[in-house]
Amino acid sequence: MHQTAITATQARLCADAIRFLSVDAVEQANSGHPGLPMGAADCAFALWGNFLTFNPNDPRWPNRDRFVLSAGHGSMLLYSLLNLFGYDLSLDELKHFRQWGSKTPGHPEFGHTVGVEVTTGPLGQGFANGVGMAIAAKMAAERFNTTDFKPIDNTIYVLSGDGCLQEGISYEAASLAGHLKLGNLVCIYDDNGITIEGKTSLAWSEDVAGRFTAAGWHVQKIDGHDYAQITTAIAAAKAETELPSIIIATTHIAFGSPAKQDSSAAHGSPLGKDEIAATRANLGWQYGPFEIPQEVRDICADRLDYLKQCYAEWQCGFAGWRSANPEKSALWDDMWTKPLPSNLTDELISAVAGKAGATRSLSGAVLQKAAALMPSLAGGSADLAPSNNSDIKGAASVNTGSFIGRNLHFGIREHAMGAVMNGMALYGCFIPYGATFLVFSDYCRPAVRLSALMNLQVVYVFTHDSFFVGEDGPTHQPIEHVASLRMIPGLQVIRPADGLETALAWDAALRHTNGPTALILSRQNLPVIARGSECSNGDVLKGGYLVSAPAGTPEVVVMASGSEVHVAQEAAALLAGRGVTVRVVSVPCLEQFMAQPQSYRDGLLPAGIPRVAVEAGRGESWGRLLGCDGLFIGIEHFGASAPGDVLAQQFGLTSPQVADKIAAFLGK
Repeated sequence: MHQTAITATQARLCADAIRFLSVDAVEQANSGHPGLPMGAADCAFALWGNFLTFNPNDPRWPNRDRFVLSAGHGSMLLYSLLNLFGYDLSLDELKHFRQWGSKTPGHPEFGHTVGVEVTTGPLGQGFANGVGMAIAAKMAAERFNTTDFKPIDNTIYVLSGDGCLQEGISYEAASLAGHLKLGNLVCIYDDNGITIEGKTSLAWSEDVAGRFTAAGWHVQKIDGHDYAQITTAIAAAKAETELPSIIIATTHIAFGSPAKQDSSAAHGSPLGKDEIAATRANLGWQYGPFEIPQEVRDICADRLDYLKQCYAEWQCGFAGWRSANPEKSALWDDMWTKPLPSNLTDELISAVAGKAGATRSLSGAVLQKAAALMPSLAGGSADLAPSNNSDIKGAASVNTGSFIGRNLHFGIREHAMGAVMNGMALYGCFIPYGATFLVFSDYCRPAVRLSALMNLQVVYVFTHDSFFVGEDGPTHQPIEHVASLRMIPGLQVIRPADGLETALAWDAALRHTNGPTALILSRQNLPVIARGSECSNGDVLKGGYLVSAPAGTPEVVVMASGSEVHVAQEAAALLAGRGVTVRVVSVPCLEQFMAQPQSYRDGLLPAGIPRVAVEAGRGESWGRLLGCDGLFIGIEHFGASAPGDVLAQQFGLTSPQVADKIAAFLGK
């Protein structure tokens, strides 16, 4: 199998085609970022035209190389490449760049446009996603590759800009990648020296090469417009299998534009008709808007013919590998398709049946059972595994030189942890989870949001979920965090009250294949919740269910989540002694509860009956259920340093205090 060699002249022609597709689309939209595609086109074509392995007819082929455009504002670069290299993205779609209903949104969106590997835009996230993909690829390769055939031998390529490397997440992710020696990761850094405000020297004078060398990367510096230098550097990076590689490619933003090259004016605004005409003349481009020379189409088609032969050869080898390795083949199917065992729910419940304790500890017990049932489950903690109970017992750690394990050590890098988890989920094969204290969810919130935006199955394990953390004080006591996480569309936030709810929370997370889940878990011990015999596991999975109720119509319905469910039950017993009939409803997951039919919710929360919600945090997220006339009992200020039981007394969340507040609310 041979591909016809691409000459420097041909490569320049193809790069210019990318430049002008990008320029024309931005101009037609009167919106967008032409500068990066114009500057990075030479590097991008050299990569796609000579190195990147893919099949546009099977865009989810597991062994394809991944291309991550971390500098997502340059989206027309990617859309142009997808069009030229045979993906189902027509010129008409490029002509509708940034328009309603098009497949060419302003920033690339995973699941929206074929060939887009990840939703990028927030700078640096894509870089860290690439690290996660490389970790997943290493882990998959160690599970499946044999001496006779390697089902997994792909490379992760990331195109980053100045902004990606200025964002702090890139420091965290680069450090982890260097530590793990991810030799399957190559970053091309489009070093054009320009940001929105002007030259990067306004705020940046860092030795990027020195930084990455110190982090354990293989570093090269090249002229990003010299085809020979680019291809030589990518070949050297691909050959370096012991270290991740960064190619620092010096480029000119808006390359070829007589008036706007090397200026911030080209970063985020169209060039304008006159400047486009001047650029066409300057680069000798004699074609009209959206016109692609046949020679360019032929060069790309020749590359595709070669790649299709590579794909066919892999498929043939894979079929033989399957026959020769039935156990690995079965594991492959389990990990890539992630079927749920028919007895999943019962098995998870059995891990904690009848046990009291902190839900973080109960979660750790459920995790062991889940990991035994789901080989795709892998994850770890941001240096808090003993507190988060997030290790898979008996499994090895993923570390330098060994990727067969399932326990990841993210280090004290919550921001990168979330993005790495997203990268692993995007790669496929794994259901990643990551743990830290709930108060530190602030550090990974951008990645949590992107998990939801991309509908990725990742599991966030957030422990130490309230001011009951106690003596560590207000810096470590989450107050607003649960309410804040509930604001993210598509994020399933579950705050379980005991072992049964914790087991079913993990069950819900494993079943929630089209979005992320956040498990909100207590530090302090909790009792087993006493439920009526009519309560079923299915009711719990509805996000809200009846825990206890008197016969007949109640005088008040009290809702609670997590550690406040038993408080609500105890308060209800105290109120019963005063002749007040109380219905207690546990609501571990507001999102699931609100998704139930109105009739189900009305059955639990009858119209005209006063409603109360109890939760050790801020109460905004309960407004949809409480309405204007309901009562929220929680905390609307920061915590303090003292034992948890003292804080409960001081903040009015003991059972007697809750009972008194409900009685006053009812005028009793």
